[in-house]
Amino acid sequence: MSGWGKKYPHEHQKKPWSFEEAKEKLQAFCAYQERCIWEVSRKMYEKGVKEDDKEELIDFLIAEKFLDEERFAPAFARGKFRMKKWGRNRIRQELKMRQIPESLIRKALTEIDPEEYYDTLLTETEKKWEKTKESDLYKKRFKVIGYLMQRGFEQDLVQEAIDSLL
Repeated sequence: MSGWGKKYPHEHQKKPWSFEEAKEKLQAFCAYQERCIWEVSRKMYEKGVKEDDKEELIDFLIAEKFLDEERFAPAFARGKFRMKKWGRNRIRQELKMRQIPESLIRKALTEIDPEEYYDTLLTETEKKWEKTKESDLYKKRFKVIGYLMQRGFEQDLVQEAIDSLL
């Protein structure tokens, strides 16, 4: 009998973080990169922080400026646009999932330079067009549009980018 897949009690259930340990670890977690309340709450859940401690920890992190969603939203938007080449729709969706208020989402999206945004869209359109091996022009166009919309670019801009390419 092999030991594959065998669960040992001390392996699957690590000791939950104490209040002081959570305070220390969450400060480091937030100092490393901008975080939102949703991400911190998720981390606390994963680490088994007691329900009673969660609100106090979040209040502490906000008071000490480790957590600030007004800072988080624009940093997230800029980062996902520049690094992952996401469009506004995808960024909006991800921020909504992280329970960022709509007013902060709108403000964050204005941080993306419209010219840089369109240039990125054109570059991504050209790259995908070159990579897509499809002889039928209609099908090729459909595949490229689908890809760019999945990345979160707006349909009218995607159409415009493809038209300028052709």
